[in-house]
Amino acid sequence: MTEPKPGTLPEALPSQMVAVEHVFKSVTDSTGTLDILRDIDFSLAARETVAIVGASGSGKSTLLSIIAGLDTPTRGTVRVAGEDLFAVGEDERAALRARKIGFVFQSFQLLGNLTALENVMLPLELAGRRDARAAATEMLARVGLAERLGHYPKVLSGGEQQRVALARAFVVHPAVLLADEPTGSLDFATGEKVMQLMFDLNREQGTTLVMVTHDRAIAALCQRRLTVEAGRIVSDERIELHQN
Repeated sequence: MTEPKPGTLPEALPSQMVAVEHVFKSVTDSTGTLDILRDIDFSLAARETVAIVGASGSGKSTLLSIIAGLDTPTRGTVRVAGEDLFAVGEDERAALRARKIGFVFQSFQLLGNLTALENVMLPLELAGRRDARAAATEMLARVGLAERLGHYPKVLSGGEQQRVALARAFVVHPAVLLADEPTGSLDFATGEKVMQLMFDLNREQGTTLVMVTHDRAIAALCQRRLTVEAGRIVSDERIELHQN
């Protein structure tokens, strides 16, 4: 009997897969108070894709961390798949992340002492999946790494490492994928291939995508573009996508 896949989208989807409601973030030190985010408010439907763009220091990465529940807002509410991230404790948030959220980072964040296969198996094993090896093997084949299962990150190219990271993110079938500058460590040609693969997997699984990027060409692949300046959303644009 096939194991159920954590994070697989339920038949009855919430009307808002991601809801960020009047989120503020401030930090205080000896020099005073710095406002990082100021009244951020937007929502995403299931399967919608959004790029968050803005200059360095605008607050976009902090916003992504708050959507992930890795950072806490000073005030405001964040709901993922209908669940309020900050109405529960850290253990419950961690469990929700494991069930619902996948991550792709600029720096790959692979564990160097684990092979490609073991890195992709890890979230499945933590979820108690008995088919972890088979599911991870299948996903690595899907991203073109069937011949690299036993390789450690240090012997993989940057593009291969990011494909392992994509496999790890998508193997749990997340409801929401959060990507932070996913091509920032890659050359242009490799980055293009990785982005195409990420969007292909995103469409296949029906994932809601929230991506931070400085690259306007990559942002244009999403259905929406949110521009953040000085901690505020100053533009929310719908993008007309052209399919070949």
